[in-house]
Amino acid sequence: MSWRLGAVCVAVFVARIASAVVVSQPGYTDAYYFTDVAERLARGGGLSADFVWSPIEANAFVLPVTSHLFWVPLPTVLASIGIALLGAVVGDFRAAQAAVVLVALAIPAITYVAARSYGVAEPFALAAAAIAGFGGAFAPGFVAVDAFAPAAVLGTGFFVAIRSAAAGSVRGGVLAGVLTGLLYLSRSEGALFGLALLALLGVPRARRAAIAACAVALAIGLTWLLRDLTAGAGSDVVARSALLVRYEDFFAFHPAYLGATDTALSDVIGVRLAALGTNAVTFAFAYVVVLIPMLVIGLLAARDRAAVRAWLGLTIVIYLVQSLIFTLHSTRGSYFHSLAALFPFGVAIASMGAERVLRSRPPANGLAWLWGAVVIVVAVSGAAVSQWDTTFNGGAQARLAALDAVPPGPFLAIDAAAWRWLSGRVVVVTPADGLVLAGCAAQRVGARSVVLEAAHFSRYDALYTRDERPSWLDAPLVRGTTKIYPISGTPACESAP
Repeated sequence: MSWRLGAVCVAVFVARIASAVVVSQPGYTDAYYFTDVAERLARGGGLSADFVWSPIEANAFVLPVTSHLFWVPLPTVLASIGIALLGAVVGDFRAAQAAVVLVALAIPAITYVAARSYGVAEPFALAAAAIAGFGGAFAPGFVAVDAFAPAAVLGTGFFVAIRSAAAGSVRGGVLAGVLTGLLYLSRSEGALFGLALLALLGVPRARRAAIAACAVALAIGLTWLLRDLTAGAGSDVVARSALLVRYEDFFAFHPAYLGATDTALSDVIGVRLAALGTNAVTFAFAYVVVLIPMLVIGLLAARDRAAVRAWLGLTIVIYLVQSLIFTLHSTRGSYFHSLAALFPFGVAIASMGAERVLRSRPPANGLAWLWGAVVIVVAVSGAAVSQWDTTFNGGAQARLAALDAVPPGPFLAIDAAAWRWLSGRVVVVTPADGLVLAGCAAQRVGARSVVLEAAHFSRYDALYTRDERPSWLDAPLVRGTTKIYPISGTPACESAP
């Protein structure tokens, strides 16, 4: 490793630590969930949860429930390793975060390797390493207890490995298969990377490598799928991911699916067209807009390279699958999560394009553009971390300020994973079906209150805005925009989930 790359890695590490100072708690549902379960896993509790974040994992409300019937396990496993090693020293969240930060340290180096493997000159490869390392919009994600950093490293490694597999290396094929399997364990859409392996079956010299890659990837993927099936995950998970009419029905025991309501076909088509537009903007924002012209030039210049074709094909497929099938989830962060696995290699391709455009210009002009792009990405990274602070640290503080009004014992809330982490108590999601099933859930776990925030499911509007309470709920205790309704007596349960 050249000293220049070492300097870039050190600068990125300093930025990562600064970001981690701001990202001082999990922040949002996914990260809270991974951290909650990682604590249990690190202390021998296995993949289980002592809270219920969604009806998918309710299991008749007998706690603990089997976890990860919707999400995949690698972020939790990684965080649990950090907690097992460092939790007693720095606290569980910081320990989990430290494991993620260590993985994220590899992002600039592997981006540099990817660019150099295609003959990109060192200054352009270093700029790519810096851009991918600082992360831009991904900066807070690279220090979050989530899949952003693992997916970025695994995805970039995949595109490096598939280049070797396309040349006929069975070892490269095995590595590509392992990375595909691990990507699937990081994010469910990682399974789509297997399409690139299948495409190699049509290349005679790469066929043995492709068979080896597919076999390894299938072995990993089917092992997790078998676990899901034996743990009770069924077709409802797929339906809740792809066929919902309203996003909040993901948290309902009796959701409304497409075709089961009078939803107009024009509405179904309209929301998907809107998602195509929203996700296109997300893609542009991820690449800080200024990189996109160079990315296009790089794609055109290297379109005959197997890894570049694989990147382009997967970028298109993931965009379409997320927008047209997993529509409601995609525009609420799922598509942005997906881009993490594609981002560093996309930056490497952009560095190819930049070199092609700028190599005929005076060297000073080329370097000015390169490092100007780096400065822009650093600024966007800082803005993204600041936005994270405003959005998620402020939300956590508001919830902590309301905890003193929540009666002792289990309770119901919209974001059970977050409230579980902040309170250390048993928390069950307020079912999106409304108060009838909320009463059943409260009965099953012995909940003593229902907590409603300004963001709540629509079936609770009458309770939150007009105080239309059933007999088993007392008048609310108010903390800012949070209302805590103590439960008196036995909640009604007319329709058990």
